[in-house]
Amino acid sequence: MADFRTEKDLLGEREVPAGALHGIYTERALENFPLSGRPIHPQLIRAFGAVKLACARTNHELGKWDDAKSIAIEQACAEMAEGLLDEHIRVDALQGGAGTSTNMNVNEVLANRALQILGRKLGDYEAISPLDDLNLHQSTNDTYPTALKVAAIRMLRDLEREITALLEAFQVQEKALADVVKVGRTQMQDAVLTTLGREMSAYAEAFSRDRWRVYKCEERLRVVNLGGTAIGTGLGAPRQFIFRAVEHLRDITGLGLARAENLVEATQNVDAFVEVSGILKALATSLVKVSTDLRWLSSGPQAGLGEIRLPARQAGSSIMPGKVNPVIPEAVTQAAIRVMANDQAIAQAASLGSLELNAFVPLIADCLLESLQLLTAACSIFRRLCVEGIEADRDRCSAQVRSATAAVTALVERIGYPAAQQIALDAGRSGRSVREVVIEQGILTGEEFDKLISPENVTRLGS
Repeated sequence: MADFRTEKDLLGEREVPAGALHGIYTERALENFPLSGRPIHPQLIRAFGAVKLACARTNHELGKWDDAKSIAIEQACAEMAEGLLDEHIRVDALQGGAGTSTNMNVNEVLANRALQILGRKLGDYEAISPLDDLNLHQSTNDTYPTALKVAAIRMLRDLEREITALLEAFQVQEKALADVVKVGRTQMQDAVLTTLGREMSAYAEAFSRDRWRVYKCEERLRVVNLGGTAIGTGLGAPRQFIFRAVEHLRDITGLGLARAENLVEATQNVDAFVEVSGILKALATSLVKVSTDLRWLSSGPQAGLGEIRLPARQAGSSIMPGKVNPVIPEAVTQAAIRVMANDQAIAQAASLGSLELNAFVPLIADCLLESLQLLTAACSIFRRLCVEGIEADRDRCSAQVRSATAAVTALVERIGYPAAQQIALDAGRSGRSVREVVIEQGILTGEEFDKLISPENVTRLGS
């Protein structure tokens, strides 16, 4: 058997590996765009399969193919939607042409897979054509952004589940550490007393807001421009196709998708992706802030704050024996920083759309789906490998409370600011604890002071 088959396009002939499901358009894209070395995200490929399946069912209803041809095409599309054809989508994630290379790689693979199902030779495009059949009544400009929205909604749902699990893990720690009084700090300096449980509750609340924002993102993405073809006018597509295609896609995906009222606008503008990316950036900032806090709270452990212990995940140094680093918060922070960088790239790419189309949707897709994947994984490992295993160093927290001047703030209402300030100075100069100074000066008894720094007192709202 020959190792290659010959295919033709606008620019001439090219040899394609004989057994390849892709065709000449993909070969040219592989030659033209050796850019990132990053494949198309699998979720985008599977979403494309769903979009093509919706279009195929619509075209079959409109009587464009006989039953045998339709069955073969729909089976191929279903296989792609199920992730069975991922390996055959070979173009680079970054490409010129507003995603045409991705759309054509998909069309070629689906056409050739359908030919296989019918028992025909690969490349027999007279029987099933990537353009005349798999792209019938479609354009890259409506199928690519529609597929991206389907992929993003699916991944947002996965992300929301992981955020929910993470905030619940902090809620568990809130209860477990509710009785651990510690020094609260502002601007990295001792401030007033609080509890570890109260700190954990703040983290849980932050991620609760993130979960709600991520949940609402689906509303921004559910309106699609499928049926608009090239610029949103529906050129080349029957009215019935335009009306029915999104209905089929909604049934196939189970998502609450709707056709845009203004398909021209929906084809021109990609600001919805910018909005969603901004929400993802907000989650990323929460992850960095909380990760940084946990690193500080566990620092030392002997020569740092050392108020909590994080699960030991691996040896921390090739030269310092016994060192264990907070590697999970570090990894989560790096993922979050990448998400912030992706947000900037998405904003720039969206702003560079011109006239009837944005040519830079491939970059938006690559960045947005990477951000979703990174955040989902980051929330998962943060919860499983770090938060769920947090333990308090109760002795360390207690010792710091006894020696810290932060307890003095609780005396202000009773003895006034100047007197409380003097106690703090006396304790600092003498090296004695605030408790000892207060008892010695007859301001409080030991029992009264202990009650003052009890968990119930330091977490009470107001005086």
